[in-house]
Amino acid sequence: MATRKTSGADKSTGLPDPAAIQEAFAQSFKGITDRMQNLNLTGSAATLLESGRKDIEALVEANKRSYQGLQTVVQRQTEMLRNSITEWQGAMQGMQGQDMSANLAKLDEMGKAAFQQALNDIRELADVAARSQAEAFEIVRKRVSDNVEQVTQLLQQGGPGKK
Repeated sequence: MATRKTSGADKSTGLPDPAAIQEAFAQSFKGITDRMQNLNLTGSAATLLESGRKDIEALVEANKRSYQGLQTVVQRQTEMLRNSITEWQGAMQGMQGQDMSANLAKLDEMGKAAFQQALNDIRELADVAARSQAEAFEIVRKRVSDNVEQVTQLLQQGGPGKK
């Protein structure tokens, strides 16, 4: 079976490298922001254009944070799965040649411990995901707040084009 080689992908998770994604976004928006900066606009139009640029930057940053959180969750899940498999393999090897009732008792104990570990792992993964989403949301919330403040200031000045 042939394996597909992914350029710029993390070998342990198969996910694209965040740096490669950031670079692609940066290149995509660099041309746009360069053209925006070279426009000769004054007053409210320039302010609105700058606001749009900041909106795009905030969305890119929020997506970056969200993606990094997802990548952390996937890496941690992979690590947890490897640890579980290693533990079970070791336990099964240790049971060979022992009394069946002792093996059943050991399996019961391992099952309970594995269930508790799974609950702890789920809590940890949920916490990681919640933190990354909260960071992404905070970036967007701050940008929305800045936009509301900017519109409020424009309205207090008497509207676009008036000073």
